[in-house]
Amino acid sequence: MKKIVFILVLCSTFIVHAAANPQAGEQLAAVCVACHGAKGISSNPQWPSLAGQHAAYLAKQLQDYQQGKTRSSAIMAPMVANLKEQDILDLADYYANLPLPEGQTPQKYLTRGEQLYRGGDFSKHITACIACHGPRGTGNNQAGFPVLSGQQAVYTMQQLEAFKRGTRSNDLNAIMRDISKRMGKKDMEAVSYYVAGLH
Repeated sequence: MKKIVFILVLCSTFIVHAAANPQAGEQLAAVCVACHGAKGISSNPQWPSLAGQHAAYLAKQLQDYQQGKTRSSAIMAPMVANLKEQDILDLADYYANLPLPEGQTPQKYLTRGEQLYRGGDFSKHITACIACHGPRGTGNNQAGFPVLSGQQAVYTMQQLEAFKRGTRSNDLNAIMRDISKRMGKKDMEAVSYYVAGLH
């Protein structure tokens, strides 16, 4: 009987926390606007656009910033410090429901960027990005792979560098750390600008 009660308590807790409120998220996002834009589209290339990103992925990033072990930021740490679990779910759901940004790929990055994204580079043992992030860069929500389509290219490059250096380590099974170690600066630049224009 005790086991049944315990399971019911666990289930009811999950149900309470699983329901996100995007309206509450929009109110909370008022402090995020300065960096991430009024509709989740950043005007600063060094800060990510959040619009259209998977809610589960966004929630994980906020939780990781709070813990400060696998992902840290002097800017984000104070912003997330007092967020409750429900706040995180509400914010993530709000941004996930905004339209994806639409970027463009400069012509000079198109050939190499497409090659890396769609086919990888066998000579460097670089895995194709499409395997996890999909043909249109929309990721895989269930697997925890983020949307890359329309993302700020400079921000994407920064994250690849962070994975390569090991200053960011919240990737599943070290996938991104392993891949980024095989990438040179020009590879990172090409694929980052390429995914910025995917849609």
